Amino acid sequence: MESGSIAEELGIEPGDFLVAVNGQAVEDILDYMEWMSNDEVSVTIEKVDGQIWELDIEKDPDEDIGLTFEQPIMDRQRACCNRCIFCFIDQLPKGMRPTLYYKDDDWRLSFLMGNYITLTNLTQHDIKRIISKRISPLYISVHTTNPQLRRRMMGNQRAGDVLDILKEFEKARISVHCQIVLCRNWNDGAELERTLSDLWSLRSIVNSVAVVPVGLTKHRQGLESIVPFDAESAAKVLEQVERWQKMCRRESGTAFVFAADEFYILAGKGFPSYQEYEDFPQIENGVGLIARLVHEFDEAISNYRGRNLSIKEFSVATGLSAYPTIRAMMDRLQREMGLKVHVYPIVNRFFGESVTVAGLITGGDMIAQLKGKDLGKALLIPCTMLRRGEDVFLDDITLEGLSLALGVPVVPVPVDGNELLKTIADLDRILKDRRE
Repeated sequence: MESGSIAEELGIEPGDFLVAVNGQAVEDILDYMEWMSNDEVSVTIEKVDGQIWELDIEKDPDEDIGLTFEQPIMDRQRACCNRCIFCFIDQLPKGMRPTLYYKDDDWRLSFLMGNYITLTNLTQHDIKRIISKRISPLYISVHTTNPQLRRRMMGNQRAGDVLDILKEFEKARISVHCQIVLCRNWNDGAELERTLSDLWSLRSIVNSVAVVPVGLTKHRQGLESIVPFDAESAAKVLEQVERWQKMCRRESGTAFVFAADEFYILAGKGFPSYQEYEDFPQIENGVGLIARLVHEFDEAISNYRGRNLSIKEFSVATGLSAYPTIRAMMDRLQREMGLKVHVYPIVNRFFGESVTVAGLITGGDMIAQLKGKDLGKALLIPCTMLRRGEDVFLDDITLEGLSLALGVPVVPVPVDGNELLKTIADLDRILKDRRE
């Protein structure tokens, strides 16, 4: 219950149960959000002692009455029912915290949080609700539109229905963003061509498509054999994607399909310009992340030149993929602002050396590789290394635990060029606030 809210003023208390809104049972948070958007609502509450309260409320249409729920979506979260050959969770080592092994595939979280879903656990009731409520956009893991191949790759007979469901969405104008997790010798080459062609035919609702290389850890015992992408195969993917981009831009003015940054790194090829990523529709998929980071850094650095910073020596830890970019940015800071910056690429021993993104680096790997190194007054890390909303790494080492092990404060920084510079400029104040 939010303090000072309408709900608190009405006497609603923790433990009370929301029975209905406007006389209708609430199925989940989407019903609640829709029905509470009116200026007059009737709320039925069952009190802890069993009393039933009928409350008529007048409010502004966009005003929240301040209820919070034990389950954020007000319903059981939908789990994934697939057995994908590339599932990252199946490649986790044993002994990690239980929540890391949970596979969600909930269309409501796709709408609310941008989570990618496979559509394999949708019921006709779900589809009707999506259409009737105009739930849009959704984020869809397509991978392939070949029904037989999709069933095989995802270990689910319902996986072959993806195009049929997308065509239902097309009739209802439900917009989507799509991703293709590309597995070498599985859904690349001619299969990728087929998938892009099918999605392009649905371009009235498909806003963007991300092509992302499969993530392979060293913990794949007993799983399907997948060959990792190398420089040559990554270059072929980029050639195919760029050919599609040229055609799509010519016909519609948008690139439509975007390759993940990792493909450019694997191929040893320069990234597209900042403008070529348009409005960065697939940034959460690692598409254009580096181009945007560099652009933000370049735009902001002039605001910090000439400042006399109290802390002139610090360090930065990142993954192997981002290391060349971060190294170049920090070299520029050293030249233009007289700072001394140590940049350390962390090799992923926990998941395997083929995993090179910063977001999958563990606290244990940083301790092993940074202990005894020159770290300056503080160590900066991308906040993507930490579990969302928490100061905990994937291996359960805390931010405080890492700081104690390394003997310096560890400061998480958003993956944003301007925020990076702002953190560096404010580092002395940030550390003082922590001490107090």
